[in-house]
Amino acid sequence: MLDLLNYDLTPHNTFGIHAKCRRFIEYVSADEAQQIAKTLSRDDLPLLIIGGGSNLLLSDDFEGTVIHAAVLGREAEEHDEYVMLRCGAGEIFDNVVEYAVNQGWHGAENLSLIPGEVGAAAVQNIGAYGTEVCEIIHSVEAVDLSTDEMVTIPVSECHYAYRDSRFKHEWKNRFLITHVTFLLQKTFSPRLDYGNIRAFLKSKGITQPTAQQLREAVISIRNDKLPDVKVLGNAGSFFVNPVVPREHFLSIQKQYPDMPFYEIDDNQVKIPAGWLIEQCGWKGRNLGKAGVYEKQALILVNRGGATGKDIIQLCEAIQKDVWLKFSIAIRPEVNII
Repeated sequence: MLDLLNYDLTPHNTFGIHAKCRRFIEYVSADEAQQIAKTLSRDDLPLLIIGGGSNLLLSDDFEGTVIHAAVLGREAEEHDEYVMLRCGAGEIFDNVVEYAVNQGWHGAENLSLIPGEVGAAAVQNIGAYGTEVCEIIHSVEAVDLSTDEMVTIPVSECHYAYRDSRFKHEWKNRFLITHVTFLLQKTFSPRLDYGNIRAFLKSKGITQPTAQQLREAVISIRNDKLPDVKVLGNAGSFFVNPVVPREHFLSIQKQYPDMPFYEIDDNQVKIPAGWLIEQCGWKGRNLGKAGVYEKQALILVNRGGATGKDIIQLCEAIQKDVWLKFSIAIRPEVNII
């Protein structure tokens, strides 16, 4: 177990923001997580529980204790039609997807190349190309900081919603996640109708892809849109795609008939935040040392030496322009601390 003071968090946030925390603790097992729970005191407040930092924006130094899960390992329990894959919270999520695809276990292909770790994926309910991780989560194991006890939380109790869960609200900073068990299928049922997956496959002459081909397609599409965090600091998609009332969507569609959208139900429609931002002229623009990525307007980047406050200033400028042009409020997907 690591337990360090005045710790530099730069390696723990993909924006590359230079910030420190008063105390940093890292656990590699459920026993260590339980030990942390029993020894934390008021002096450790406030708490910040992090994963790989791929969905984190640090606005300043953190005057509290940061806790990181580094629990590794994968265990599979095979059944006739499905597999229960139990993974440590510190496992790189895409490594798990790659492993599952290679084993012939399905359901995670569309989530390929999403950055971050397994534990954080369960908190955030990550998603891409028509799939959310909650669809393949069976249960979450954690230490409850309110009782110091180990608990197993079934997916039904996590109250997952679009990029949301109880871990982000009433359960915030309550649990130290140690493992997540995924329920994967042995029968491959590809989802191809979200984004440009089908068009990409068609360009390669593929009409009935294998799971590996679907994963490779998603990776290629993401690589074409997303900057390498080692070159340009970023946290992937910065904003949540807004869901608006159908009446409001129809009024905008009259002016922009080619606007992309996704049906939610009879009353609601999802509009890509990146499209809204691009229509406001922000794609490729900078505000000081922070900028909007030239290939994908949904991504804010650190052009070099940006502070958390620089990124926040850019975020707020974009939000204002989108509201003024479309009367739509877009909110950050990234956790701003």
